[in-house]
Amino acid sequence: MPGAQEFGAELTDFRRRVDELRAARALPSQERLSLLDAALFELQHMVDVLWPRYEELVAASRTTGGGRGDRQEQQLLRALFQRMPVAAVLLDRESVVRRMNFAATQLFHTRAGYATGRPLAASLRRDGQAALRSQVAAVARGEGDRSLTVRLSQPSADGEVRVTLAALRPPGEPHPAVLAAFQPGVAGHPAEAGAPGVAGHPAEAGTAPGVWYPESRPDLAEVTRHAELLDLVDDMTTALLKVALDGGGPEAVLVRAAEVLHGRFADWVIADLAPETASGVPRRVVALGPWDAADDRTASLAKQDPASCPVVVDALSDGVCALRVSPPDADAFGRDATGAPVLVREEVTSLLCIPLRASATDPVRGALTLFRTGGRGAFGMAEAGVADRISRHLALAMPRTTAPAPAAEA
Repeated sequence: MPGAQEFGAELTDFRRRVDELRAARALPSQERLSLLDAALFELQHMVDVLWPRYEELVAASRTTGGGRGDRQEQQLLRALFQRMPVAAVLLDRESVVRRMNFAATQLFHTRAGYATGRPLAASLRRDGQAALRSQVAAVARGEGDRSLTVRLSQPSADGEVRVTLAALRPPGEPHPAVLAAFQPGVAGHPAEAGAPGVAGHPAEAGTAPGVWYPESRPDLAEVTRHAELLDLVDDMTTALLKVALDGGGPEAVLVRAAEVLHGRFADWVIADLAPETASGVPRRVVALGPWDAADDRTASLAKQDPASCPVVVDALSDGVCALRVSPPDADAFGRDATGAPVLVREEVTSLLCIPLRASATDPVRGALTLFRTGGRGAFGMAEAGVADRISRHLALAMPRTTAPAPAAEA
C-alpha cells in the first residue's frame, strides 16, 4: 500500500541520519556537543511522527485482515508457484527475472538464485531476444496479454518454446509485473504418440489412469555437456592447488586459470587485477586469444588499459556480472590501438565478464572476461553459473598482497 511505501522511505532516511550521528562519535570530544541538538531532534521525530505512523499501519493491516490468514495464503501461493508443472518466470518490465519456479530452472538449466536479477533474454537465441523484450514491455504497459514462439540458446534445446505473457499487479508495488509461462514443443498429440494413460496404453504403475505423463528420457547432449563442465571445474581446482603449493602470487593464479579456460571454454580469456589502493589503477595480467589469431591482435589486448573497458570497470568497481549474447554495444570492451571496437574486430558473439571475489561482501580482487567468436554456441546460464563458481575459487586462491612501504627520502 502507498502508506507503507512512504513509511519505509522515511524510515530508511531516518536510519541513514542515525548512522551519520553514530559516525560522529569519532570526532574530538569538544566537537560532539554541536551534534546533541541534532540527535535530540531525530529522537523527537521518531516519537512524534514515525511511531504514530507505524501504529496506524499496524491497525490498518489488522482491519483489512492482513494477519496470519494472509500469511498462510501467501505461503500457499508461493508453494503453488514453485510446484507448477509448467515453467513459469516472473519478470519486470525490462525482462529481468524476479522469480523462477522449479520447472523453469530445469528448462533453462540454471539455479533460481543465480537467474534472479539477470535478463531472461540472455538465455534465448538472438532472433528471439528483441521480440521477447518488446512483448514483455507491451504487457507491462497494459496493452494486453499475448504469446510468442522463441528458441533457447542451449545447444541441447533445439525445439521451439511457446511463451505466454500475462500482466500481474503484485500487492504493495507501484509497477506491474509480467508472468511468463513456457511450454516446450511436443511432437504430436499424446493420443497419436501412443502415450500412457490413453485408451490402449494403460498408465504406468503408481500414476493416475487417464492422465498423460510425458516420457522422461535423458538428453545425451545435455549429459555430455554437464560432464564437460564438471571436468572443467575439477581441472581448475587441481590447477589452483598446484599454484598454491608452488607459492605463486595473484598473477600466477590468473595466468594458470586462463590456460585452463582457454580453448575448451572460451576463445578469448582476459584477466585483470583490481587496483590495490584507492588511488591505484587496474592492471591487465593475461590475454589469450584463438590459436589462429595474429600476434598483434593478442598483443593489443594484452596492452589494453582495463579502465577503457566499460564491462571490466563495472565488474571491478561495482561487482557487476555481464552475460551478453551478440553484444549490442560495440564499445562494451573498448577499442584497440587503431580505434576499432574490440568486439567488432574479433567478431564476438557472446561475452561473459565476472568479478573475482569470494563472497558478495568481500572486495573485488579482479575481473575475468571470456569471449566466444564465430559459430561457437553462446554462453548459457548454466555455463555462466559454472564460471561464477570458478570466479569465487580464483578469489580464494589469490594470495593477499600488501602495499609496498613508501621509499625513504634521501
